[in-house]
Amino acid sequence: MTGSVVLENGVIKEVIPQNAGKQPPAQVTAVIDGKGLTLLPAFIDLHAHFRDPGFPDKETLESASLAARAGGYGTVVCMANTKPVIDAFEAVHSLIARSAALGLIDLYPAMALTKGMEGKELSDIKRGLAKEAGRMPLSSPSPVRMFSEDGKDVLDDRLFFDAFTAAARFGVPVSCHCDNGGIEAEDAKRAGEPREVWSRIEENNATERALRLGNEAGCAPHIAHVSAKEAVALIREAKRKRTPVTCEATPHHIARTQETAALLGKDSFGRVNPPLRIEEDRRALIAGIADGTIDAIATDHAPHTMRDKADGAPGFSGLETAFAVCHTELVRKGVISLQKLSSLMSAAPARILGLGDRGALREGLRADLVVVDTEAAWTVDPALFRSRGKNSAFTGEKVWGKVLATCCGCGFLHHK
Repeated sequence: MTGSVVLENGVIKEVIPQNAGKQPPAQVTAVIDGKGLTLLPAFIDLHAHFRDPGFPDKETLESASLAARAGGYGTVVCMANTKPVIDAFEAVHSLIARSAALGLIDLYPAMALTKGMEGKELSDIKRGLAKEAGRMPLSSPSPVRMFSEDGKDVLDDRLFFDAFTAAARFGVPVSCHCDNGGIEAEDAKRAGEPREVWSRIEENNATERALRLGNEAGCAPHIAHVSAKEAVALIREAKRKRTPVTCEATPHHIARTQETAALLGKDSFGRVNPPLRIEEDRRALIAGIADGTIDAIATDHAPHTMRDKADGAPGFSGLETAFAVCHTELVRKGVISLQKLSSLMSAAPARILGLGDRGALREGLRADLVVVDTEAAWTVDPALFRSRGKNSAFTGEKVWGKVLATCCGCGFLHHK
């Protein structure tokens, strides 16, 4: 649709189609001419690592927020594996306050499931259980929109079940990393099987476990960074049976394979969790996106110093390349429409987080918007990233679709 969008006090006041025969209000104080460009809802990232507090050499709240805005993101869920771990509401409030002071994005820190992410006792998520028993008041509304142990699974089934149960009291999803393969995976490791073998067992077994325990606890699990074809099939079957579950895929798993990891250095600059897999897995992800099995695209932005990457730290910096990579791989190749990509990066994440005030171009919603040029081609150069993490799976890659400006409720930030 071609037309105009009128913003007022950080809200979409009016959407005017070009053929409506109506002009924007005369009292408009500023006009942005976007002729030839595309206006989309700002993206919402369900899974990013901001490394703050504790790891300023890798990333800071400011550098990560600038990277998010440069990538078209207005809302981000940042993971809890910081130093100290985000395992209490006070830590969540502190990070939100610091982010609000910067005024760049809307931040929702995920809270760890267990204290210190040590897998021994529940974190502040236990307040959900206390609320059920009428013993402890909760802040309202809760600042937590997602719980996650992130880079590890809770190994104890009972503790994991209790975490799901507590999350259900909040009405908040649990993002599951899915790397607990049990005895089968450990046997494969002892037998000397390569990582691509035992990591597949881990992902698939852990996905089945999360689906089972989440269903028993009455809490829909959110399966993070799906990468294996078998895991896609498990989620598809669960949805067919109407088992509540959502999931995400990352741009690097959608567009890259283990051949890329080998070229970059599979134990260094090409290392990521879960690992880049074979072409068959990549095609399974694309099929899952096309048929609706995969709900959302999340970056799993994981910045590291180059020294740490050389030493094998897993992860890529992805906030600033996500839209272009997915537009190039999915839209330009005819897999999905631009509207569908927008849904995967905006509307669906908003729904998963229960944020009904954003994720669409609709009157009354937040003025979280992004201006993109879908025809602009550019070459990925990590030296230009706002993120402190300069390791990318797409260095030197020509991509189509450039973020030109991002609005997060209060004015546009233009990007060069």
